[in-house]
Amino acid sequence: MPENGMPGPVCDLSSVREAVCIHTHKIFDSCRDKDCVEDLRFYPTASAQEVLSACQMVRGGTAELLYVYTDVEPVTFNRGFYSIDMRFFYRVTLQVGTGTPRCTEAEGLCVFDKRVILFGSEGSVKVYTSDGEITTQADQPVGVVEAVDPIALSMQITEKDCATPLDCIPEVPANILAAFPEELVLTDSNRLLYATLGQFSLIRLERDSQLVIPVYNYCFPENECVGTTDDDPCTLFGRIRFPVEEFYPPDNLSTCDSYRSLLQ
Repeated sequence: MPENGMPGPVCDLSSVREAVCIHTHKIFDSCRDKDCVEDLRFYPTASAQEVLSACQMVRGGTAELLYVYTDVEPVTFNRGFYSIDMRFFYRVTLQVGTGTPRCTEAEGLCVFDKRVILFGSEGSVKVYTSDGEITTQADQPVGVVEAVDPIALSMQITEKDCATPLDCIPEVPANILAAFPEELVLTDSNRLLYATLGQFSLIRLERDSQLVIPVYNYCFPENECVGTTDDDPCTLFGRIRFPVEEFYPPDNLSTCDSYRSLLQ
């Protein structure tokens, strides 16, 4: 049995067994972004609104990406190009100072809208599949967004006056509202809070395609599964390496460290 080929650069093509046709998603265009999103309106929960109405300071917080709504539309007079409209929904948790030694957490929603234009080629074929009588129109590509949880960079509280225009209240889907333990306050108020978030994202356009690829062999896993059949949890714990690095802080930060660790 010939040696299995591993993913990566190919140096010797003599071990290729055959060429096969596969059905997969081909990426036609992609981009990456590093957005510093300023002045995102913070929509608090009902209890958080009470805390913010009497707070003295905000000491920062964390943000979690809940969902990204994506819509793809062709660009007029520019064949093969499409606009990708995205709406990011965040759950932001703040540390609010109320005059006591301990901070109080305040939770709410932030919404960020973004648009990019990418090349997605053309297609007018209709695809009919036999599994469940599903019919799919493949006349335009599929937009895919990969994103990590953002970094909460800063928070700012402002007092609203009569001259300040009302903010446009976003339309919040039911599944986003259900992610919060209580009702969100989406109406206007006298004290407003705005967040600045740092967002990393990858965006691409894909189409179903049939590609011919070289085949080396079947992909057979080489590593054994790690686990135990023993009932004693101490036996499993004894196999875990002692985390020495957790007890001693590093003398410096290398470029391999994650971007979050550089902010701590």
